[in-house]
This record gives sequence, C-alpha cells and structure tokens, in this order.
Amino acid sequence: MGLNDSVSWSTELGGGVRVALVRAGTFWSDAGALFGPVPRVMWDRLVVDEITPDYRLGQALNCLLIETPAGRVLVETGIGERLGDKAREMRRYSGDPILAALRTAGFEPASVDLVALSHLHFDHAGGLLDAAGGRAFPRAVIVAQRAEWEIALGLNSRLVASYDQPELRLVRDWGAAGWAEGEREILPGVSVVPTGGHSAGHQAVIVRGQGRRPGRPVAFLGDLAMRPWSANPRWITAFDDFPLDSVEVKGELFRQAVAEDWTIVLSHEPRTPIGRLVPDRDRFVFEPVRAPTG
Repeated sequence: MGLNDSVSWSTELGGGVRVALVRAGTFWSDAGALFGPVPRVMWDRLVVDEITPDYRLGQALNCLLIETPAGRVLVETGIGERLGDKAREMRRYSGDPILAALRTAGFEPASVDLVALSHLHFDHAGGLLDAAGGRAFPRAVIVAQRAEWEIALGLNSRLVASYDQPELRLVRDWGAAGWAEGEREILPGVSVVPTGGHSAGHQAVIVRGQGRRPGRPVAFLGDLAMRPWSANPRWITAFDDFPLDSVEVKGELFRQAVAEDWTIVLSHEPRTPIGRLVPDRDRFVFEPVRAPTG
C-alpha cells in the first residue's frame, strides 16, 4: 500500500486486506444542528471541553483507504480544494485536503481504483475534483447509490441544501458509470450497503478480511455514526433528511455490529474515531479502542 506512519490508524484484516484512516482536514459545525432534536441539557456535558463560545464543534473529515489484492478503495473525499473563500471562512475549514493528505501518507491518488462515497454532501464528495477542476482520482470509478445522485441533483430545496450541485454536475457522468442500486460487493471483501436515513441514498461501507483467520470487520457507517454520541439510535442530527429511517436503520446496523464484533470508524470524530459498539439497555455506547496516531 505504501502507507507510512503519518496515517491516523491502520489495521490488517487478513488475506491481504488492510484498512487505514486518513484525515482530510477539519471544519466546524453548529452544535445544535449536530444534536438535532436532543435537548441541550442532555448533550451539553458531552462537549463541555470542546465547544466554542459561539456553540460550534470541530468536525474531522475522516476517510478510509482500503487495500485488497483486487484493488484499492478510497472511502470519502472530504471537502476538497475548490471551496470558495466565503464558504471556507464560514466553515472554518483547515488542514490538508484529501490529495495532500494521501500523498503525505505515502499513497498516490492516481492508484485509487474505486472511490466509495457514503453520500454526496459537500463534506464527503467535495474532493472528487482537484483545484483545477480535473479528476482527482483519474483511474477510479465512483461508487454511490443511484438514489443519492437523483436526490442530490434534484429540485427539492430542503433536500439539496447540503449538496454542492454545481460541483456535482461536473462529475455526474463520471459518477453514473459506478451507480450502485442496492447492496453490492465492489471488491472481494468490500461491500456497500444502502441505509437511507441521513440522505435518500446514504450507504455504509463494510470491509471483511479474507483467509482462515480474518480480523474484525471494519464498518464505515457514514453520517449515521458521526461522533460517539451517535451510538444512541435515537440521537440523530438536524441534517438527517429522513429521521425516522435513521433511527430504525441505526438500530438494525448497530445490533449487527455488536453481533459480528465490527470495528467502527466514525465519520467526523476528531479525537477517538475508532471503536466498538456495546449494548446499553435499549441503546448502544461507543467505546474507543485507541486514539489516532497522526
């Protein structure tokens, strides 16, 4: 894979399957929006050491690199390099975007075979193009659900608020070549699983090792599992377009995660993004397994 010690975390799953976490910068979100319908009195204590005076929380742009004998997969691309000055300042975007982060980690973007996106919101699909407007991953096929593309380029003003439609139109034909319609194994051991909830075509990415003694499966559940408090299926964000679906599918996925002992990678957690879910009465708790190393 060529990765070096600058990656935030990595693990071998067996049979030549390796997963690594690379961070593509950080940005800031309104705390109330992240907790959605959850009253502040219930969440304030969870973020007392990180919330800013204007009630914002720092959000990491966590991406995964997956190496298999059949090819290389990048999960998510972050915000990328094409954010305007006004939007950059508003979101306080900082750090290396995905291309620079990959190269620092010793990974050449041109070697990516597949780019799997949990969904097409600006902070997940923004790095598909480089600063000049060219394909950031020239050999890659984009894998996102067809339903996600249809919603992202649609006309519903509420549903498209988190999408950068002008940018997505530039990559629409590229994306159409890799449309997924339902669950699909995109490479041996790497599957995308439609979930809905956060967005109409939101999907999870599950990675399973090969061979006689595979390691724990690694699951990237996108924005259904943003931060540690997402482990409570009823705690959803104001950004979830289909909140009741989020609650239902989170419960189903989290039960499977416990039953199969998945390692969970949180999409926006800056400090402890790697962990496992454990049952807690009728809900779950996220238990970090280690802090990032980079």
